[in-house]
Amino acid sequence: MATNNLADYIRLILTDGVGPVSFYKFLSQYGSATEALKALSFKKEVCSPNRAQDELKKAQNAGVEILSFEDERYPLSLKELNDAPPILYAKGNLDLLSYVAGISIVGSRNASVQGRKIASRIAYDLTNADVLVVSGMARGIDSAAHKGAMYAKSEQGPTIAVLGTGVDICYPKENEELYHQIAAQGLLISEFALSEQANISNFPRRNRIVSALSLGVLVVEASLNSGSLITARLALEQGKDVFAVPDSPIENKSAGCNKLIKEGALLTENADDILQTLALTQNRTLKTFQNASLKSKPLDNKKKEDNITEQKKSDVKNADILQIIGTSGIETDELIRHLKADASDVLVLITELELEGLVSKTNGSFLKLTKQGLKVLK
Repeated sequence: MATNNLADYIRLILTDGVGPVSFYKFLSQYGSATEALKALSFKKEVCSPNRAQDELKKAQNAGVEILSFEDERYPLSLKELNDAPPILYAKGNLDLLSYVAGISIVGSRNASVQGRKIASRIAYDLTNADVLVVSGMARGIDSAAHKGAMYAKSEQGPTIAVLGTGVDICYPKENEELYHQIAAQGLLISEFALSEQANISNFPRRNRIVSALSLGVLVVEASLNSGSLITARLALEQGKDVFAVPDSPIENKSAGCNKLIKEGALLTENADDILQTLALTQNRTLKTFQNASLKSKPLDNKKKEDNITEQKKSDVKNADILQIIGTSGIETDELIRHLKADASDVLVLITELELEGLVSKTNGSFLKLTKQGLKVLK
C-alpha cells in the first residue's frame, strides 16, 4: 500500500470521534480517506499529516509494522467484523496472522495457582498439536497461557498477544520479560496508536480481536462479572466454539465458567477435548500432540508406552528440583540432562514452578530460585 494512503488511514482513525464503524462509513460515503478528511475538516479538527508521519517513523524505529485493512497480510477473520480495526500494529512474526487453527485462552487476572497450571498445560499441549494460542497478555490466566505455549516445541512455540495499549507499551509492567519473549518468538498486535497507555475502556474492545483470531475461546477461571465472559459472548456472536474449565460450585472465581457450561459451552478438562472438537468442526486432521491423554490412544499396543511416559512424569515430579537448581542456578538443558527425563515433561514442571513463584528464568534459559523458592529449599 502507498505510504500516503496508509498515512491518510492513520489520520482518519486517529481523528477524535472516529471509530472503526464510522471509519468505514466515511470511506463509503466519500470514496476515500483523503476526501473524508477534507469533508470532516469543515466540521471538526482532524488528525494532522505531521502526526501520521510521526506515527509511521515511530513504528519504523520500533520495528513495528502498520497494516491497514487492505493489506494482504491483514487477517481475513478480522475483516469479517463490522468494526474491524482499520489499522493494526504488529511486532514479531507476521506470518502468524494467517495461521488457520487458533484457540484463544482467557480467564481471571487473579487466578489461582491451579488455574494458571491448567491454562499453561492446555496451551502447551495445543501448541505441540500445531494449534496457535491467542491471549491478551494480562496477568493471571493470559500470562500462563502465553508461557505454556512458548515452552512447547522445544521452547520455540509461537503465540499471539493482543494488547489493550499501543504495541510498544508493556502492560502490566511485571510482564516485561514476557512481552519481549513474545515479540521475539511470537507476535504482539494492537489496534491502538503507538505509545497509548492502558485505559479501562480499551480492554473490552481488545476482546473482539482476541476471539476473532481463533476458532474458539477457552475460559479458565472467570467470575460472573469477568471480562472473559465478554470474550466468550463475542465468540458466540462470531460463530466460534466456546470451551470452559469447570470448578467447584462454591468457588466464586469459576462461577462464570460453570455458568457458561450450563448455557452450552463445551466442558473442557484438557487439550484433547478442544482438539477433538476442532477436528470435527473444522473437518481437518490434527496431529496427535505430545503426552496426549490415554483416551486419545485407545489401542492396546500403546498402553505400555503410555505407562512409561506417565512413570517418567512421576519420576520428574518426585525429584527434588529445587535442590538440583540450588542457590547458584542452572541452565534448562543441564537440568533436563541431570534428570534424564523427557524435555517436554521437565519444561512443563518448570512452568508449574514458575507459576508457583518458586523459580524464575533469566536470559531465556537460565533457572534460578526466587526468594520464595529459597525459603522452601531451606
